[in-house]
Amino acid sequence: MNLRIVDKEEQDNRYDLFDVHFHSDVIKTTVTPDPDIITQWISETESSHSVNRRLIAGLDVEWRPNFNRNQQNPVAVLQICVDRRCLIIQLLYCQSIPESLFNFLGNREYDFVGIGIESDVEKLLEDYELNVKNVVDLRGIAADVYGMKNLKNAGLKELCNVVLEKEIVKPKSVTMGRWDSEWLSLNQIQYACLDAFVSSDIAKHLNVGASSSGS
Repeated sequence: MNLRIVDKEEQDNRYDLFDVHFHSDVIKTTVTPDPDIITQWISETESSHSVNRRLIAGLDVEWRPNFNRNQQNPVAVLQICVDRRCLIIQLLYCQSIPESLFNFLGNREYDFVGIGIESDVEKLLEDYELNVKNVVDLRGIAADVYGMKNLKNAGLKELCNVVLEKEIVKPKSVTMGRWDSEWLSLNQIQYACLDAFVSSDIAKHLNVGASSSGS
């Protein structure tokens, strides 16, 4: 598969920068727990986004797997991708969650897209009181567009294959890994970035937000 990650070796200890290469796309990826960096990323994203089209953000979360019924690990990582810019927030290590993130996720003019995204946003609300206002599960839209009912229960790998005609690999060792680690591995960063980016790219191909962009 056409996939690689490059560490930009940023000297600022508040965040790390990476280029994630996925086929012909290069996703500029910021990894941070720092409130100021989160606010800066949101500001840059909103200011660079065209006012003539609705902002579509791929969204996903990761947490350390629960291995028994009494264990409920909180969300460790929140990843957001707009166009080819991805922000990976290590929520467990945030000294505080900035108001800018609450406002961004709560903006009714933005669409947050993903696969099974309702359960992700429920967990964000439970764990951090982060309320994501507009959520779009891509499975039902893809099922309607392609006339394939089975896509209503599909995962990201299958949707990526059908809509983008690209392959994405989701190793179980990464899925079930230590997302609560302070230092994420390159495989984890690549995995988290692609979950959000592929969701946003699928949404664009499905014209999500097109009907509501003028409302």
